Amino acid sequence: MSTDAVIATYVIETSFALQHAAEVLAGEQSTGTFVRVERESDDLRARFAAQVLDVQELPLTGASALPGSSGNPAERRRGLIRLRFPLSNFGPSLPNLLAAVAGNLYELKELAAIKLVDLDLPAPFAERYAGPRFGVAGTRELMGRPTGAMLGTIVKPSIGLSPDDLAELVGELATAGVDFIKDDELQGNGPSAPLAARVAAVMPVLKRHADRTGVMPMYAFNITDDIGRLEANHDLVVAAGGTCVMACVNLVGFAGLEFLSRHTEVPIHGHRTMIGSLIRSEQLGMSYRVWQKIARLSGADHLHTNGISNKFYETDEEVLASISAVREPLLGITPTVPVLSSGQWAGLAHATYRAVGTTDLLMLAGGGIHGHPDGAQAGVRSLREAWASAEAGESVEDAVAASEPLRRASELFGPVRV
Repeated sequence: MSTDAVIATYVIETSFALQHAAEVLAGEQSTGTFVRVERESDDLRARFAAQVLDVQELPLTGASALPGSSGNPAERRRGLIRLRFPLSNFGPSLPNLLAAVAGNLYELKELAAIKLVDLDLPAPFAERYAGPRFGVAGTRELMGRPTGAMLGTIVKPSIGLSPDDLAELVGELATAGVDFIKDDELQGNGPSAPLAARVAAVMPVLKRHADRTGVMPMYAFNITDDIGRLEANHDLVVAAGGTCVMACVNLVGFAGLEFLSRHTEVPIHGHRTMIGSLIRSEQLGMSYRVWQKIARLSGADHLHTNGISNKFYETDEEVLASISAVREPLLGITPTVPVLSSGQWAGLAHATYRAVGTTDLLMLAGGGIHGHPDGAQAGVRSLREAWASAEAGESVEDAVAASEPLRRASELFGPVRV
């Protein structure tokens, strides 16, 4: 891989020649404007212009063109293009990188669709950005779960619980044997249950549990806020003995996440709320693959990937590709924990393990734990027993026969995935 350039890969649609559209994109995002200007010399272009490396035509999908795109729709074509951006244009700076590879290009009228689908980043980015400080190994150590899948849940109801009610619920979940609990992304620092009150209510409960058992579940307090408040929110959690903070990546921004990562003393649970606005459309935005690379470099120790059989729009294939992307090595930085969520329950353990081949992940089951017909403790047991069975190579049928909590869960949540 080149150490002096970033390679960006896009899928575009255009009613012009693909090569021409690629060159328009490259020019707009580097040295060019709508007309050649006097000081855009051949020497300057040779050193600073983005270069078109590859153009590969792809079949059209039939999707509608972006508003305002120009040209004859009957001549529309689709292609995969790769551009080379000189690192000297922006340096190893993620905000300025994004200005180049994901800036004004979305507004070009020559493009009927434009999606950034991959980024190959050179080593200088890892020299500037440390990435996760804890990752998989540090998270396992702090939550006391050295092996096996890490199992967690989300506070439900998402909002509305008083701090006292929250403390009672956390006590029940800790007793049930869960590894991890998190605030919902909707629960920030509102007046009905402010962060300080939640921390004051939850941490004594977790500490008492740790005194009894020797293990304290990790609780991810949502500290998402204006960037200027992130440090104070983090410090409040750590001073009380907390072992994790949660930040909504798209709400604080990559620069806010990186700012927090330089200060943090505990893992950062990276929530992906608002991700659909970036990745859902095949006509616009960026892929999850691109997004997670930047989030990991910015310091996310955990990153939500969605889970199979989820309640949202993503297919299993898309979810598995996201999990695989988070697990891929990235410039030598510490591995991030993939976080599976959305409609997860024990009956998905076998199918998930068969597909991903690892237990170095965190499965969050909200209703799958809280909604178990025999209560939260049975919900956690169903997850633990299902994952142990999957890891041991047992069949789904044998797992259901051997685990009463799993059998009971399947009666409520549906058939176990095979």
